[in-house]
Amino acid sequence: MIEELLPTGVVAVETHDLDGADESLLYPQEAAVVAQAVPKRRREFAAVRACARRAMEKLGVEPQPLLPGERGAPRWPAGLTGSMTHCDGYAAAALVAVADLASLGIDAEPHAPLPDGVLPTVALPTERRRLAELAAARPGLCGDRLLFSAKESVYKAWFPLTGLWLDFTEADIDLRPDPDGGPHGTLHAELLVPGPSVGGRVVQHFEGRWTARHGLLATAVTVPHA
Repeated sequence: MIEELLPTGVVAVETHDLDGADESLLYPQEAAVVAQAVPKRRREFAAVRACARRAMEKLGVEPQPLLPGERGAPRWPAGLTGSMTHCDGYAAAALVAVADLASLGIDAEPHAPLPDGVLPTVALPTERRRLAELAAARPGLCGDRLLFSAKESVYKAWFPLTGLWLDFTEADIDLRPDPDGGPHGTLHAELLVPGPSVGGRVVQHFEGRWTARHGLLATAVTVPHA
């Protein structure tokens, strides 16, 4: 599901079997990170890292520990960049050579409305107006949760390039459905703070894709070098 949102060259691996995640396959350094966590958290941690290591293998990189770094962002092996995500019943990792992409971010969420009171804290007035248009075009789509997912993907692509926090209200996201009527579409994010420098140019917007399938919402953002 995630792979179809990403360009050629990105390797994505996903699983719907989080309950079957084998915690014994964690490296000792990784197991130490979640030693005090509840079982559900340990299974999610193991499942998404198993996905990431399979992606490493597909890229010809020796599997190795993936430890959280600053603000929890994964510390990828030299020469790679990527993103991981998990929610109830789903985990995925997407990796790519840094020569092919400057950064990327992925996120998956259950296809259900956000809890009451959350949308006003994450959405700009412009975004809320566009969500009404999206709801008219795609009845049944939980646009509020899709917007939340898009914000997460934007942040995951932003942070490796800047090392800075990006507030929910510091990116204005436009989610549009594809004209074919299917459960997928495009994502355009306009950064409302100074953007990162990529290859000597300042990037003020990110582009991506979204989909809604199998009871899940998924978004992906990629930042090219040029």
